[in-house]
Amino acid sequence: MTSSLREALQGQAIARILAASIRAVEPGAAIRRFVHRAGSFMDVAGREYDLSNYRYVNLLGFGKASLTMCSTLAGILGERLHAGLAIPKHAPALSSFPFTVLAGDHPIPGMRSLEAGQRVSEFVSSLGPEDLLTCLVSGGGSALVTTPLESISLNDIQVFTQLLLACGARIDEINGLRRRLEYFKGGGLVRAVNGASIISLILSDVVGNAFEAIASGPTAPDPITRQEALTILEKYRLSERIPTSILTALRHSPETPKPGDPIFGRVQNVLVGSNLLAAQAAIAQARKEGFHPHLLPMDLQGDVRRAASELVAFLRQVKITRNPVAPPACIVVGGETTVKVTGNGIGGRNTELALASVTGLADIPGVMLISLATDGEDGPTDAAGAAVTGTTYRRAAGMNLHPDAYLERNDSYTFFARLDDLLKPGPTGTNVNDLVFLFVF
Repeated sequence: MTSSLREALQGQAIARILAASIRAVEPGAAIRRFVHRAGSFMDVAGREYDLSNYRYVNLLGFGKASLTMCSTLAGILGERLHAGLAIPKHAPALSSFPFTVLAGDHPIPGMRSLEAGQRVSEFVSSLGPEDLLTCLVSGGGSALVTTPLESISLNDIQVFTQLLLACGARIDEINGLRRRLEYFKGGGLVRAVNGASIISLILSDVVGNAFEAIASGPTAPDPITRQEALTILEKYRLSERIPTSILTALRHSPETPKPGDPIFGRVQNVLVGSNLLAAQAAIAQARKEGFHPHLLPMDLQGDVRRAASELVAFLRQVKITRNPVAPPACIVVGGETTVKVTGNGIGGRNTELALASVTGLADIPGVMLISLATDGEDGPTDAAGAAVTGTTYRRAAGMNLHPDAYLERNDSYTFFARLDDLLKPGPTGTNVNDLVFLFVF
């Protein structure tokens, strides 16, 4: 509980609302909703598979939620599971899982990500048309597993990733470029399994739930062309700043497989969890707690400071006009904003959104804004987000903390740490974007 939640009359109720949103997208439950087995037959979202028809039934998971997703599916497959490989961000010191676990690096791919990519390559190379590969895909997979084209070094991938994360590009744009630089992204994994059938169970961490954007679409066709990818590069003026090998690959590497390509004929992609599901659970819990709930469109994205300004204006409107929902109100919106990094501080997009809201909410009584990363980790920090009330500005001023100065340094984590208003649930084992909660009391 943060300082603001401890002091709020409804603090415990708000904590239960936040918890409900995370529970709703627990990866194991998400898998069990869509996968059922009876004997040798397994039903996946209405499509039936006779497991006895396959030589090998393997599982491969990568992403922040992959450990739980793989464990749940392994339990369903039981004795039919031949081999498995999971690549999460955090791996337990001791593992009793019936599959191999390797941790990758995130958000910047590192040596562990490169090693994970090599292991994935070895793992799928023995598959063929008589086999079934079950993939468990979740957010973070783009960085956790990296398989650069031969002309591109790991250092080049790291430099490029750092530039993309700092320039304010959206995750769908970032992954649109990544798909053209690595072997297994943008449908590349489908090419690598030698004709094996694929079931891909996907937990979405992107606005709109486009399969090609989640973990850079290893089992999905890539709808954007080479020229469209280059346009993204020009939009953020990166052509002169990125490594030469990256620019050459973006201009000349072979085209990625597109929608309608026959290689996807033996692939079933299934969305098992999303940002909307988490928000709907929060809305249901808010109603139980006595709030009047209101769900905004789940398309929060773009510059984090502009998003904060719009949310603050909306919160002010609700406070003054009681429209579109009367107090006590719980308003929920989801998505993923972007931060243009110009300073050297510590933080992520959720704490930055909260910090950008402090001045606008100054001295508005009876309001609270909470920004929450559903994976429990906001950027490279151990916080999931932060809480802001109408008294935050005054409390900060009393401690000689000036929001604009911290914003200029992109130092939102430090600001809220001083105020004891960071949310720190720890890694949640899931990842379905961010949620912002607006409360009017």
